[in-house]
Amino acid sequence: MRLRYSIVFGTLLVLLMGLFTQTGFAQGQVSPGISNQASSVLFENVRIFDGTSEQLSAPSNVLVVGNEIQTISTESIPAQGNVTRINGDGRVLMPGLIDAHVHLFMETSSPEELLAGSASPEILFRQAGENATAMLMRGFTSARDLAGPVFQLKRSIDRGDVIGPRISPAGAMISQTGGHGDFRGLDELPRTPTSELSPAERFGVSAIADGVDEVLRSTREQLMRGATQIKLAAGGGVASDYDPIDVSQYTEAEFRAAVEAAENWNTYVAVHAYTPRAIQTAIRAGVKSIEHGQLMDEETAQLIAANDVWLSMQPFLDDEDANPYPEGSSNRASQLQVAAGTDNAYELAKRYNIKTAWGTDNLYSAQGAARQGAKLAKMVRWYTPAEVLRMATSTNAELLALSGPRNPYPGKLGVVEEGALADLLLVNGNPLENIQLVADPSNNFVVIMKDGTIYKNLLN
Repeated sequence: MRLRYSIVFGTLLVLLMGLFTQTGFAQGQVSPGISNQASSVLFENVRIFDGTSEQLSAPSNVLVVGNEIQTISTESIPAQGNVTRINGDGRVLMPGLIDAHVHLFMETSSPEELLAGSASPEILFRQAGENATAMLMRGFTSARDLAGPVFQLKRSIDRGDVIGPRISPAGAMISQTGGHGDFRGLDELPRTPTSELSPAERFGVSAIADGVDEVLRSTREQLMRGATQIKLAAGGGVASDYDPIDVSQYTEAEFRAAVEAAENWNTYVAVHAYTPRAIQTAIRAGVKSIEHGQLMDEETAQLIAANDVWLSMQPFLDDEDANPYPEGSSNRASQLQVAAGTDNAYELAKRYNIKTAWGTDNLYSAQGAARQGAKLAKMVRWYTPAEVLRMATSTNAELLALSGPRNPYPGKLGVVEEGALADLLLVNGNPLENIQLVADPSNNFVVIMKDGTIYKNLLN
């Protein structure tokens, strides 16, 4: 049964990615003539936010050759051959933005479509491709996907068949029975050796694994598919129906099995976790990244810092950006509990100097996906604009690089410096003074470049 579904879905993915290429989506957004671009691009008269500094550079020139930044100088840069010149006229040049926690297949699909199988795979994969293109056109040139069948989409983007960000995929989120990644209904229990996989498992959203042996196998399966890092569910969630938010999931031995399998591949394990017990159990087993963490206490924050573990948080508040759940539902109650802990979690992260990444974790809302930049801008509730932009560029790039040789994009991301990969945004204004500029990318990001290729240019 598993083999048959794998063959069907693999074939379908190839066909659908070809369909994306033939039809072309997000028409009118992408700069025409991308394939005919010059081999070099020269940005002239720009102020640079380099991804790390508190201030902009003096007026400078930046030469991109191929997919790398070759030269940065306050003096004129001689450029020979076929060169595209972009006069920045004093605008700000900065690194492309990085979202450390996305779900490209779940952002713009409904739970019924993705988890209950009400939509055809063709619709789901088309929506994911369109979402990837829209994400790049919002200025997000890289994304760490932490649950979903994005392997073929990633390969199609890397080949140039589909327009989208660099993707660091985890593949299916590994979950225990009744855990955060178990989207089955009660009528599907008990599972037997002959039971069919649930829609979420067939699509590759989640993988249900119980016990050390099953966790080990599921981890190896994701690595075989091309995972850059592994994702496990360590505790209760908001989006799942059968695990209260306070529940801890998996034993230390089960976590350790995943960690050892990932380390054998020279990469790491990230876990979905909100509560102290879930976080602490995962850290004792060697997990390197805690996703969320809004309900942690001071002891847990100290443990995170002492073990040099990443905290990949999202600015979850009870506001217009909250993922949609019905009022009165258990999901909504859990959501309110998480939102109430967000201020304290960020305060603890700052107090103990925890390595903190930023992400959105948008689910089931095209409108929410479109507000990706606005969700970054709201981080000034806790950080300065320079700290916010550093987190979404150079800091998030450090987290992407944690996957070592499994990192599919060798080279330096998240910075504007000589030798770095050329993922760049030209901003109509100074985001260090007005962070809200990133909330309106259609008007304020006048040039978007990924891997040395210009995908948007409003100045020509």
